[in-house]
Amino acid sequence: MLRGKHILLGITGSIAAYKAAMLSRLLIKEGAEVKVVMTEMSKHFITPLTMATLSKNPVLVEFYNPENGDWNSHVSMGLWADAYIIAPASANTIAKMAAGIADNLLLTTYLSARCPVMIAPAMDLDMFKHNSTQTNLKIIADRGVSIVEPSSGELASGLEGKGRMAEPEEILFALDRLLTNEKSALKGRRVLINAGPTREEIDRVRYISNYSSGKMGYSIAREMVRRGAIVDLVSGPVSLDPPLGINRILNVNSAEEMQEKTLDCYKDKTDIVILCAAVSDYKAEKPQQGKLKRDKGPLTLNLLPTKDIAASLGEIKVEGRIHIGFALEADNEIENAKEKIGRKGLDAIILNSMNDSGAGFGTETNKISIISSKGDITAYPLKSKEKVASDIADFIENLLVCSKA
Repeated sequence: MLRGKHILLGITGSIAAYKAAMLSRLLIKEGAEVKVVMTEMSKHFITPLTMATLSKNPVLVEFYNPENGDWNSHVSMGLWADAYIIAPASANTIAKMAAGIADNLLLTTYLSARCPVMIAPAMDLDMFKHNSTQTNLKIIADRGVSIVEPSSGELASGLEGKGRMAEPEEILFALDRLLTNEKSALKGRRVLINAGPTREEIDRVRYISNYSSGKMGYSIAREMVRRGAIVDLVSGPVSLDPPLGINRILNVNSAEEMQEKTLDCYKDKTDIVILCAAVSDYKAEKPQQGKLKRDKGPLTLNLLPTKDIAASLGEIKVEGRIHIGFALEADNEIENAKEKIGRKGLDAIILNSMNDSGAGFGTETNKISIISSKGDITAYPLKSKEKVASDIADFIENLLVCSKA
């Protein structure tokens, strides 16, 4: 989303200014064009030469160049930018933004900007907690400025608490989300996703499971957050970091636990359900409390079917809610997938084939076909799971738009 975007990066006087260097590199890596405007105080923390080298553009500090009289137009910069992010944003700068003070180039550019504006506050604990700072943050937020909340931790003063500027990766994600969800039909929608495998105990050390890594479900969760959705993620056991911006993540093990948590979340005014988890179809009839001892003869394990989460949700489906399922098939793929749509009350099903190389469990790529409840089939080529997630989000947005027509 940031490729080709014009990003204006403002830097104020804060020890966190060193993070602006890393943020600039990340923006460039994403394909954005970056220009930097700094306050005079910020030059004590990081040099214009550093930022000019990283951004590949001259850094602007003064209203004009005293050597040749060239004017640095705050109006032109405000018109050039697709987004203006001030990181770090000091308490002093935030106060001036709230009051409409324009005593430096960074602030006059803020007042001239027609693009979305985002700030990443950075200051000591007591400064951040002070009533005046909190009031100023509310004032500029009410005017449309997006705020990337600072984190808690050790501060430059030696105190522990909230005030650390968000990490560059978090700011990049927030900026990407801001630019992505401006016109998205998913903005503000409550989305419930389940992902990953489940584990069914045989005894205290063994279980039944599958090869699902959870990567597809987590990619979908990230894409939904990018587009402004409020995402609840019910996750089986995976080795993945929780996606940034998730409303809540509920970790489960068994199919029964996944069904319970999924149904609980569904009751919370969910708009869209995406059932991506690879839920075990069977569980041991009588899991052993200890450890099964190895014997010379064969072991007979009685298995019982687990509950079908998609079908259970289909039975209580609320009118207007969108249900999206997944199907992994090896033969009669289209027919089997279509049968599941009707039986489980789905609006669409996303079909994976076990016969497609590079798709399915444990891969970085996937190849899908989306089958609607009307029988329409859209086939997609092999792509990264991030791009597949974007295709799925596009399909759901189209469903939302069509439902309003």
